Amino acid sequence: MAFELPRLNYALDALEPVIDRRTMEFHYGKHHQVYVNKLNELIKGSPFVNSSLEEIIKEAEGGIYNNGAQVWNHTFYFQSFKPKGGGKPEGELASVINNTFKSFDKFKEQFSNAAITLFGSGWTWLVKNDSGDLQILQESNAGNPLRNGLIPILTCDVWEHAYYLNYQNRRPDYVKSFWDILDWETISRRY
Repeated sequence: MAFELPRLNYALDALEPVIDRRTMEFHYGKHHQVYVNKLNELIKGSPFVNSSLEEIIKEAEGGIYNNGAQVWNHTFYFQSFKPKGGGKPEGELASVINNTFKSFDKFKEQFSNAAITLFGSGWTWLVKNDSGDLQILQESNAGNPLRNGLIPILTCDVWEHAYYLNYQNRRPDYVKSFWDILDWETISRRY
């Protein structure tokens, strides 16, 4: 099975000023596409030729895992946004966040701190475990919580290509703005 770059639900400039068109052209149009292309190249003739991305994440190693996880991570990340997003979650997810972290603001502070302080490149995740409890994880490189049986709810990409064209080395500014484009309806359905 050949993987394809998933289509976005919004225009490349729709998330401005948080994520500008030029960053989207590079991050989505080039980086994400390269992961898709490389994964398709690597799975030819491998045991993963007909596997889903989830199966690849759970079972593969090396380049197949890294590229498969990056395809999945980026797709998940880009699907978490909408123009004029932001605000707060409602319903069950809001309740669980408030119970776990004492308030949405405290959750936002802890998640942001995890994203800002992740050394090097990687991802910050909000995940749900088998008991329905939430936790914040830092994952380096292509790390994906599916590999450990956790359910991803939200992620922030802190590889420099996600923000460097617009924010340079100001990762805290990128993370602060990230909250303004989140699609809490989509994110809440993941819980």
